[in-house]
Amino acid sequence: MNFQNAQLPVGAERAGATPTMDETTIAPGILAKHMAPKGKCGLLVVEEGACQFVWEDDQAHPIDCDPEHPVVIFPERYHHVVITGPVKLRVEFYTLPVTLQGLDSKAPRPGEDFI
Repeated sequence: MNFQNAQLPVGAERAGATPTMDETTIAPGILAKHMAPKGKCGLLVVEEGACQFVWEDDQAHPIDCDPEHPVVIFPERYHHVVITGPVKLRVEFYTLPVTLQGLDSKAPRPGEDFI
């Protein structure tokens, strides 16, 4: 298994979250190439089951995500989620303590609706 061993940045504060979704109700934008909301960090939290998280610039190394292994979604990096079976998950969004420079204003950001 390929788990991520990252933590949210120090000082990150929760700003919102998606509702819990499953393999039939997941927002389509999460399954497609996108970025986190501007100035936010995400946390992919699996409540039941498992899925994979893929950085677009490192597709050969998907990250496994299950209830014991959430995935920190760093800002300004394209990614998507892959459903591998039955799953219940949500994405939490956190405000970062610093302002980011060089935001891609044209990037699809489906998480904007949940903060």
